[in-house]
Amino acid sequence: MEKSRRRHQLAFSLLFGFWLTCCLAQTTPSSRATPTPTSAPTPAPTPAPTPAPSPSPKPLTDRLKVRLAGYPRKHNEGRVELFYKGEWGTICDDDFSITNANVLCRQLGFVSATGWTHSAKYGKGQGKIWLDNVMCGGGEKSIEFCKSRGWGNSDCTHDEDAGVVCKDERIPGFVDPNVIDAHVDENKVEEVRLRPVVAVAKKRLPISEGVVEVKYKDGWAQICDVGWSIKNTRVVCGMLGFPHERKVNKNFYKRLKKRAAEKVSRPKVNVSAGGRPTSKAKANSKSKQSSPGKRLYLERQKNHFHIHSVACLGTEVHLAACPLEFNKPNATSTCDGGMAAVVSCMPGPLFMQNSGLKKKLKTSRNVRLKGGAKLGEGRVEVLKDNEWGTVCDDRWNLQSASVVCRELGFGSAKEALTGARMGQGMGPIYMNEVKCVGQEKSIWNCPFKNITSEDCQHMEDAAVRCNVPYMGFENLIRIVGGRSTYEGRVEVQVGSKWGTVCSTGWTTREAMVVCRQLGLGYSMHAINETWYWDSSNVTEMVMSGVKCTGTEMSLSQCQHHKTVSCQKSAAKFSAGVICSDTASDLVLNAPLVQQTVYIEDRPLHMLYCAAEEDCLSKSAAKANWPYGHRRLLRFSSQIHNIGRADFKPKAGRHSWVWHACHGHYHSMDIFTHYDLLNANGTKVAEGHKASFCLEDTDCQEGVSKRYECANFGDQGITVGCWDLYRHDIDCQWIDITDVRPGNYILQIVINPNQEVAESDFTNNGMKCNCKYDGHRIWLHNCHIGDAFSEEAERRFDKYPGQLNNQVSQ
Repeated sequence: MEKSRRRHQLAFSLLFGFWLTCCLAQTTPSSRATPTPTSAPTPAPTPAPTPAPSPSPKPLTDRLKVRLAGYPRKHNEGRVELFYKGEWGTICDDDFSITNANVLCRQLGFVSATGWTHSAKYGKGQGKIWLDNVMCGGGEKSIEFCKSRGWGNSDCTHDEDAGVVCKDERIPGFVDPNVIDAHVDENKVEEVRLRPVVAVAKKRLPISEGVVEVKYKDGWAQICDVGWSIKNTRVVCGMLGFPHERKVNKNFYKRLKKRAAEKVSRPKVNVSAGGRPTSKAKANSKSKQSSPGKRLYLERQKNHFHIHSVACLGTEVHLAACPLEFNKPNATSTCDGGMAAVVSCMPGPLFMQNSGLKKKLKTSRNVRLKGGAKLGEGRVEVLKDNEWGTVCDDRWNLQSASVVCRELGFGSAKEALTGARMGQGMGPIYMNEVKCVGQEKSIWNCPFKNITSEDCQHMEDAAVRCNVPYMGFENLIRIVGGRSTYEGRVEVQVGSKWGTVCSTGWTTREAMVVCRQLGLGYSMHAINETWYWDSSNVTEMVMSGVKCTGTEMSLSQCQHHKTVSCQKSAAKFSAGVICSDTASDLVLNAPLVQQTVYIEDRPLHMLYCAAEEDCLSKSAAKANWPYGHRRLLRFSSQIHNIGRADFKPKAGRHSWVWHACHGHYHSMDIFTHYDLLNANGTKVAEGHKASFCLEDTDCQEGVSKRYECANFGDQGITVGCWDLYRHDIDCQWIDITDVRPGNYILQIVINPNQEVAESDFTNNGMKCNCKYDGHRIWLHNCHIGDAFSEEAERRFDKYPGQLNNQVSQ
């Protein structure tokens, strides 16, 4: 029995060894680079053949591209167009459904669809009608996997083009589809970095000088500098977020290489004749002095020169867009007559540590970015005749966008955005069909067409996302405990210690900085109690008294206490945030205020409800009610939402307050401030307006109303719509009964307490020059707070007022 068991074990061992040898022979590649002859006999098919390994997924550029087009539309709706076989085409609306729309919206990066359109609502497309009778199940990752008649097989005309309306909420981490990005072969050059040579430079950010390295396989490879030009340097610097390039002191790097080579090539003697220290020991004793050069040399010894030569024009936005010559796989990785390419870049003023140089380097005052969540992105606005205006997106491309980025102290453009992707501007549109080469110092130096009202509307405002230097700010902060990566309790690193932030005085401005620092978009809510997010073992408070302007790059740049001092230091009172990819943006129609202003003497017996809601000046309480009157400065307010998300009250409807006097709910205690200021900025009269009814009074063509106050409906302002407070409703005034005749400034501020997050608070205010002679009133120069240049704003503040009320001949 024992012998039989041993025989079985021996037989099993032999069989297992034979099977393992066969498997290894099939799966282990040959170490020789001999190609398999094409004439080799084809082996017999096996039941489960092993496919050739394919470690990299199908590149994004090979997948089906989808875009929204047409007019008029918002960024989350439009005619569906597909890019197939090198040509854009549409989808017929036959058998179209909300299920199809859901698949398309998810493919475009939105969470779901809210509707779909038929009969070419967004205009008729051109070219092919790629798909017809599309029927999706709902779980498909792409419209190409849904049932249809097949590609190009359709009996429709472009009068039947289908469209979708997507929910304006992005899938976290999804790449923005409505952009023009660099069409480069990422398989050639996937990523570029600068490796600093001197040890001190490694500790400073941003890294602006070093060896150029490209991502290659699982490591980094270098570029041979033979024939390297300043144009190549310009492209590399632009990719890394730097607007300008500098000449490199190549002699310095050559001396380091030579010195290191001499030290390494010395003979290594183990024992000297007189018992003195060996030359190896001496070299070790001086290793600290020669470490930078030696390290540089040793690192170069193991360098792999993946790219042999580069020939950029200097206008490219990515190194892969330049003509490149790669080393052959079987060639030696040497760089005859050269060394690894080294570049030096000049940071923009925002990223420069030397304050002296920062003052010398000034960015453009004629161009700015508005409405972006991150530094270096936003809607492009240009200054003309002391008034800011926008740029139309016709022919908007990466070269023109890069000129804007470099002009503002950033690198080249990462993306050129169209279709008001960063919100719609207000006021004039100055440029159309901008055609920059890429070398211009300003967008004003590029050829462009002047605008007529028929050419463009603000739904076509151009925007950019610029390359910015890596500063590592996101590593110094984190949010934990939330339901998603976009919310949680704020924890910061101070020194080597992580801790929480005191929530006393924590507002939307501070939360905006946190969301920007983490790259999570805009702040939707600043949270003052985070006990329900207590999932971290960090309990110590390390920062308090935080006060930000809202424009800082990191929370550490805001004002804060040197020593932590917090009344509510318990962990449950730590600060928290909720971030979002999109936000609303409210702007007042300034010309309408100027056109509708007038004075009314209103009897006191008609003002009881207004007095109850605190809409009169304090002296009204001493009046002889119900006799007498109050003098009211009245006007209409039309408030537009030009952002990328609907404006909604912070409080839910369960907490709205009912006002029986007027018979309506207040969703926000104070929605607007109305102030009359004298020349030195002191208030002489004030008023306020509670948002008893935030609704869509009217909208742009093609945009549907969503909010209505009737029947206790939802309150808010849809993107592309406006809320009108007419001059003849209660509290739509300033009580000027006690104001003397003179020259004043009328100031209106929307969302003054910043209760509801917006993408841009600088345009929430409006100012007018005001002349009051005791009987009549005139408004002049009404404008949004950031619509004028600094020079024009200074002139506005010094405005002397009208000298008389006569019309000049």
